[in-house]
Amino acid sequence: MNKTPQSIFQHSHFAHCESGVMSLMMSHHGLPLSEAMVFGLSGALIFAYIPFVKLGGMPLIAYRTRPKSIIKGLQKNLGIKMKMHTFSNPAKGSQVLDKLLEQGKIIGAQSSVFWLPYFPPEMRFHFNGHNLIIYGREKDEYLISDPVFETEQRCPVRDLERARFVKGMMAPKGLLYYPVYIPEDIDYQSILPRVIKKNARTMLKTPVPIAGVRAIRALGKSIGQLEKKDRRWAKLFLGHIVRMQEEIGTGGAGFRFIYASFLQEAGSILNNRELDIASDQMTAVGDQWREFALLAVKAIRKKKGEKINFPALQEKLYSVARAEEETYRKLLQIHFS
Repeated sequence: MNKTPQSIFQHSHFAHCESGVMSLMMSHHGLPLSEAMVFGLSGALIFAYIPFVKLGGMPLIAYRTRPKSIIKGLQKNLGIKMKMHTFSNPAKGSQVLDKLLEQGKIIGAQSSVFWLPYFPPEMRFHFNGHNLIIYGREKDEYLISDPVFETEQRCPVRDLERARFVKGMMAPKGLLYYPVYIPEDIDYQSILPRVIKKNARTMLKTPVPIAGVRAIRALGKSIGQLEKKDRRWAKLFLGHIVRMQEEIGTGGAGFRFIYASFLQEAGSILNNRELDIASDQMTAVGDQWREFALLAVKAIRKKKGEKINFPALQEKLYSVARAEEETYRKLLQIHFS
């Protein structure tokens, strides 16, 4: 009797969708990678503040590289080869998905959060960069491994199709992906130092002020100017920052904690104590981001007539920028034997 996909595939709960999907997928195919290793090896840690790109009328703020960059980063840095399909026709996209499932494959997919019915109503919002794994179909339901949920989910065929082919920013276009080649041996001794130093240089030496540590300072400067803005708009802006930091996917602090775990794991693999120290520094960075979020929430809750201390919020972000800068400089100074 043939094993069903359900009995072969093992679901796990992760902090973030794309890194979780790739961890599940690689482990399923014989290359055990933790979520932290997936995130770090793909070089996904970043900060971006792009005032001229709007999300819900507010500036784009990002704490990791753009969607699909974790998938592409792993391919580039580890030599993994992925097959990726997008479709202009939803019916064709569903047909290809069903055929791949019949072949026994587990399939990564990009979708909208809003149209996935297993998400509680309070968690649904129009974000089209969500990633999940489809590992089977039973009648009119797909079997879903969504990394941000503790257990497996089921999704009606029609609902998943709608979520996969939603229009708008970062439209998924029915994206499906799965590995076609995974190396048997990974040269961590050479790959880890290279990706760690490259990520640190990216954060420190971006030529434009919309990315890296410079962008954190740019956001701090914008907060310092809120005193001159309409109070209602200023509160909305602070709320947007907190939402982007703590509610969208893993959040800014969450990504820093994931990267700290990556540095700790890399330190163990390379037997490098300095990476453990850098890991502690990055954890402290995540703590500072959380402290900033708490200060921002308190400011938002100020009643009419109560003064909001925008300079204090600005200085807290400057402190975050200094802490991140010190961590990346530490990583660039580490000697790898």
